[in-house]
Amino acid sequence: MKSHRNRLYEGKAKILYEGPDPDTLIVHFKDDATAFNAEKKAVIDGKGVLNNRICELIFTKLNEMNIPTHFIKRLNMREQLIHKVEIIPLEVIVRNVAAGSICKQLGLTEGEPLPRSIIEFCYKDDALGDPLVAEEHITAFGWATPGELDDIINMTTRINDFMCGLFSAIGIRLIDFKIEFGRQYDGEVSRVILADEISPDSCRLWDVETNRKLDKDNFRRDLGDLVEAYSEVARRLGILKEENGKPKPSKPVLVKSD
Repeated sequence: MKSHRNRLYEGKAKILYEGPDPDTLIVHFKDDATAFNAEKKAVIDGKGVLNNRICELIFTKLNEMNIPTHFIKRLNMREQLIHKVEIIPLEVIVRNVAAGSICKQLGLTEGEPLPRSIIEFCYKDDALGDPLVAEEHITAFGWATPGELDDIINMTTRINDFMCGLFSAIGIRLIDFKIEFGRQYDGEVSRVILADEISPDSCRLWDVETNRKLDKDNFRRDLGDLVEAYSEVARRLGILKEENGKPKPSKPVLVKSD
C-alpha cells in the first residue's frame, strides 16, 4: 500500500481509498478473517489475494452479462478500482440449500434442499446484529424505494442463476451467498448496481461429491485450512496454477488475467 493515499474507510476485510477520479475508489483486500460479528478474528496470509482474484473473475463475467457492478479493473494482487456508490443499507442473502442461521430459525437440517431459492434481507447494522427484515420495512423506512427493491430482486435472481451454473460446472454446490448493492449517481439520476464483493468470504461453497466446505465455515467452525479451501475454489475456476499437482496455499501462484 502507498502511505500517502487517503484512507476513507476500513472494514473487517477491506480498506477503501480515494480513487484517481472523484467517482472512483480503490478497494484493498485484507488478510483479516472475522466471524460471529467480529467476535472471532485472525489474520490469514494469502486470503486477500485469493478473494481479490475470485471477485474479479465473477464481477467481470457479471458485467459482461449486463448486470452492472462497481468493478472497473484489478490494479494489483490485492486491489481493485471500483465505481463510487452510495451503499444501500441491506445485506441480500440468497439461500439454495439449508445452512447457517435458517436451520436454527426454522428447525431445518443442514444440507436439506429448499423448496426453491429464497431471497432474504438484513438491515446492515452491526450493533443490532444485522436483523432480518421484510420488504415492508425496507420501503417504509426508506432504505430503498419500491423500484430499487424490484431491481435488487431481479438482479439477485440473475446473479444466483449465473453463480449456480458457474460453480456447478466445476463440481461445487452454491449453498448460499450474501451480496450488497449501491446507488451509482449520474447527476441527480441514480441506478442500482452490485457492490461489495463475491468471494468464498461471502458464499457457502460445498464440494458436490464430498460436501467438503470450501468457504469461510472452515474458519467459523475450525474445519480446516481456510487458504487451502479458497485455493481449491481458485484452482477450479482456472485462477490458481498447480505446482507438483497441488496448489500451495501459503503463497498462491496466480494466473494473470487477460
